[in-house]
Amino acid sequence: MAIIKTVVTLALVLAGACSMAQTKAPAPDVQIKAALLAAPSEKRNGASVLGYNQKGELVQLRKGTNELVCLADDPGQKGFSVSCYHQDLEPFMARGRELRKAGKNTREIFDMRENEAKSGKLALPKQPTSLFVYTAAEDNFDPATGEVKDGYLRYVVYIPYATSETTGLPLKPEGPAMPWIMHPGTHGAHIMISPPKSTAGQ
Repeated sequence: MAIIKTVVTLALVLAGACSMAQTKAPAPDVQIKAALLAAPSEKRNGASVLGYNQKGELVQLRKGTNELVCLADDPGQKGFSVSCYHQDLEPFMARGRELRKAGKNTREIFDMRENEAKSGKLALPKQPTSLFVYTAAEDNFDPATGEVKDGYLRYVVYIPYATSETTGLPLKPEGPAMPWIMHPGTHGAHIMISPPKSTAGQ
């Protein structure tokens, strides 16, 4: 029994070590390099970058000089995903991360931010603001170098409370890369632009 207990304990320790290895954050410079893949090239040098320390905490890796904020890939999540967005979206984004960390699901997060935006507790941009999202398969990201293969870039423009009628946009795309509006009439109203994956790039 003692031998069996020792083997089980060792297995649990090894499993925990493997889990920690899988979720270990890459070096700050690697996170910055990868996060900036989501930014337009002319904005990369001046963008702020948020990333993760070895405790899994979100921290500022680089202070920027322009209006763009880039978010590094979360090593605790499957796949590879980085994003860059206008600084005026930070309260909205930060609140979403906070609620997700508290265990709220997507619907709960949407409803809570909707109520907080309507009450004035959550500040929203007063002008259209952009979000760029760059994704790839987990195996296509090298955490040692920050290199990404076969990435996919899509675009979002947030326009709180906009509707199909105020923008002239459809509620669903009818062709490749056709802009359309999602969550119309709400705090989260935004224009979606998703290029065909065969032609999309960084």
